[in-house]
Amino acid sequence: MYKILGVLILSIHGLIHLMGFMKAFHWGQVSQIAKEISKPWGLVWLLTAMILVGAAITFALNYRLWWALAGIGLVLSLILIFTTWQDAKFGMIPNALLFGMLMIAYASCSFYNIFLKDVDLFLQSDVANTSEILTESDIVELPEPVQKYLRYTASIGKPHVHYFEAEFSGKIRKNDQYEWMPLHTQQYNFMANPARLFFMNAVMKTLPVAGIHSYKNGKATMDIRLFSLLQVQFMDGRDMDVAETVTFFNDMCVLAPPTLIDQRIKWVEVNGNQVKASFTNKEIVVTACLYFNDEGQLINFSSDDRYNFDAAKKLKWSTPLRNYKEFNGYRLATSADAIYHYPKGDVIYGSFDLQKLMYNVKKID
Repeated sequence: MYKILGVLILSIHGLIHLMGFMKAFHWGQVSQIAKEISKPWGLVWLLTAMILVGAAITFALNYRLWWALAGIGLVLSLILIFTTWQDAKFGMIPNALLFGMLMIAYASCSFYNIFLKDVDLFLQSDVANTSEILTESDIVELPEPVQKYLRYTASIGKPHVHYFEAEFSGKIRKNDQYEWMPLHTQQYNFMANPARLFFMNAVMKTLPVAGIHSYKNGKATMDIRLFSLLQVQFMDGRDMDVAETVTFFNDMCVLAPPTLIDQRIKWVEVNGNQVKASFTNKEIVVTACLYFNDEGQLINFSSDDRYNFDAAKKLKWSTPLRNYKEFNGYRLATSADAIYHYPKGDVIYGSFDLQKLMYNVKKID
């Protein structure tokens, strides 16, 4: 709805400026403007109309610099309104709405830049050797199902993964009493000093919501904002730290199989195609069960260590995986659900489809 409203404001406001052009060149009767307009000024009216309509098009197509066109259009429109104040003063209403849109755009860019600056800091500080290759000798100590998984995913013979970028599309909700929110996510994970920097854009009841999940130095925070401006939820603390450690370990297993040789992983128990493992970061130790099929695919990951703030206690959490596909030379699961297992029944609160995955690329895309 916000997108549609924004396109309508920009488009209609732009087209209204054509009246000044028509008045200057005597194209039809333009009774709404009594003051005479010279042809040079008429061209300015036309230019303003074109810029605002161009801003509407770029806004609809999600080009980030739509706001630059809109800002120029706003300034020109204000100048034109002041030159014909008695006839055009009501044009201040759409300009006020446009100014509000620009403030939201500025807040969105500023909030996103917080995420990007954090990512850039980690990228610049990472000096890992990305030329090391994962070999069969690296995996001989791993449980057989995990070895099979690494072979299935075509991880052998590929570089060690030190960091990666991933993007997902999908939907999310708080629990089964809430409506689904469509979302797009972008994240960067770093292995040497475990960090997970996660940015989310979602739509809540037609309104844009953005969020940053930051997990670094063993500490986690979640900051959710309406219009990237009004904070509607902020969470941190020990329970968040543990929950994000589970999520980080899940990302390693699902998105970066070569990282399963990490010495911070302890393989606790093997029972057929089910493997129990722990992962340690700082003083936090989390445990999870990995479920494989006979083909070598990881088909589920579950942990009892994630705190559910809705239930106010830890609940079993799982991420069943599906749709294995070739992805940049690897065979990976490209779809997953996020499920909390309540005593009254299971609730799928998130569904994700992998759109992009890049390993060891030392730049922000």
